[in-house]
Amino acid sequence: MALNPFFLQGSAREQYLIQDLINEQLKIYGIDVYYIPRKFIRTDDILREVETSKFDDNFIIEAYLDNFEGYAPGSDLMTKFGLRLKNEINLIISQERFEEFITPFLDGIQQGIDDGNITDYDINLITRPREGDLIYFPLGQRLFEIKRVEAEKPFYQLGKTYVYELLCELFEYENEDIDTGVDEVDRVVEDEGYITTLILESSAVNATATASLNAEGINGMVGQIILNNDGKGYTSTPIVTIANPVVGGGRTATAVAITTSAGGVYSIDSIRITNAGSGYTATNPPLVTITGGNGVGAAATAVIVDDAIQSLTITDDGNGYFVVPTVTIAGPSGVGLTASAIATIETVEGTVTALQMTNAGSGYVSAPVVAISTAGVTGIGTFIYNETVTGSISSTTAQVRGFKIRDDISVSDPPYELYVAINDGVFTPGESIVGSASSASYILKSHDTNSHEESFDTNEEIETEADSILDFTESNPFGEY
Repeated sequence: MALNPFFLQGSAREQYLIQDLINEQLKIYGIDVYYIPRKFIRTDDILREVETSKFDDNFIIEAYLDNFEGYAPGSDLMTKFGLRLKNEINLIISQERFEEFITPFLDGIQQGIDDGNITDYDINLITRPREGDLIYFPLGQRLFEIKRVEAEKPFYQLGKTYVYELLCELFEYENEDIDTGVDEVDRVVEDEGYITTLILESSAVNATATASLNAEGINGMVGQIILNNDGKGYTSTPIVTIANPVVGGGRTATAVAITTSAGGVYSIDSIRITNAGSGYTATNPPLVTITGGNGVGAAATAVIVDDAIQSLTITDDGNGYFVVPTVTIAGPSGVGLTASAIATIETVEGTVTALQMTNAGSGYVSAPVVAISTAGVTGIGTFIYNETVTGSISSTTAQVRGFKIRDDISVSDPPYELYVAINDGVFTPGESIVGSASSASYILKSHDTNSHEESFDTNEEIETEADSILDFTESNPFGEY
């Protein structure tokens, strides 16, 4: 039997009236929240998961907070990983307000236009709030993630639905890109996620060096030491000894060994000359012995030349050298062999500590010019929160979370600390870190990749307390079997 024709059962005018009444109630009893849509930067079509997300838009909309007795009960959980806060709130917003105020903007983004720029991210389901979008709750100054959207409560009053009920859970940050432009919102995740601390130098002084020749005019110098056998087991630096010269008044040469390891096997990589000596003969080269270092089997031979570089002296050790610089030695004025050398650095202070010759050259009648590559550029500018920084050598990019001067060090030129997140690689010490928006540029001294700030992470505290109960360092307290 058909419905009674004298009762409208939900005319358009009745539905408009209910919607207007709901909108008015939300404006009276509701609170303003920020609705932050999720943009998909990169997705995995095979596993059907979102790999990278971005939150850079915000819309203020009135919402009724349905949690009149506080957060949902049972939201604080004690797990084996520590205390987890899963606070939940229910918010009610107007369907009409969302469709008229937010949907048109999402539609523009979906079509690939955002603030007049072509975009490469995606937003699906623009007609209603989506699971995965964020809500900033100003009363608690917290970000909540929409876990479920209920669109059919109340259930079709007069043949229509009027509100969205958003079931939200406290947002757990996983290095998403959050840059809404609202400082109050962006600062919520400033210290969350994996934070890499970069230690930066504000300036650098280039090192200089000079070369000295054999002032005594005696030839027969050690120009090169050839490694015949790299040996094995050299877990520490061995001692290299060069026999005394046979010519009276000569000078004993000195050298150092450089060790290396590959696949757990330790050996000698090369032998570098620190003083070429004098008074040796090519027909009777000195014996080179390698002792100590917990290794055996290494053997080397000295090559004797004339008019080589006696030694290299550092006249200014500079600073800001956190990667080994290049050493360039000018060639002899006549016939001969150009010398070569390698610098060693002190990575904490960034100074050049020594210049060791891999080849002392030959044919030098006057001291050549020795050049050490520059340490870097002078630090300038102030990094801006959430801007992208790039390493000049590694091309690694990251986003700025904080920038400050180390005020706990009593030096005239203290280092800086730059906190970054969402790294796409590993930074290289010695490279310049440049900001995309601020154009700030500083030299990277070192970085800590293990810094992880997580407000719910109490693993270390639990482990420390557990060590006072059960001590596994000496033996298994449960016995050995």
